[in-house]
Amino acid sequence: MVRRYALRDDQWDVIKGLLPGRQESVGATARDNRVFVQAVLYRYRAGIPWRDLPERFGDCNNIHRRFSRRAESGTLQALFIHLASDADNEYAMIDSTIVRAHQHSAGARKKTIRTKQSDEAGAG
Repeated sequence: MVRRYALRDDQWDVIKGLLPGRQESVGATARDNRVFVQAVLYRYRAGIPWRDLPERFGDCNNIHRRFSRRAESGTLQALFIHLASDADNEYAMIDSTIVRAHQHSAGARKKTIRTKQSDEAGAG
């Protein structure tokens, strides 16, 4: 069973070698890198604060700390660059049904209020 915000095995295979904590890398081995990535995806896809992560992901403070460290070290940026270089554009459809525009963006001329000063400036 695949959970709603979980990574499929093929998706995980693409990114698992790019994260710190691998067996062959220097430092501590992170046994739960996949759980960490799924927690971050869950948080952003669901639009919830870190503190509202389900318990199955572990301590929300630790997850946020790991996320912040990965962001500061450039690991996440490198991951995104790698993923963008081989994008399949499966979710890159944008049309007017999902893009909201401000009411003033339609291109109509803006109404200006005429003042006595602007009338005098135009007459001279």
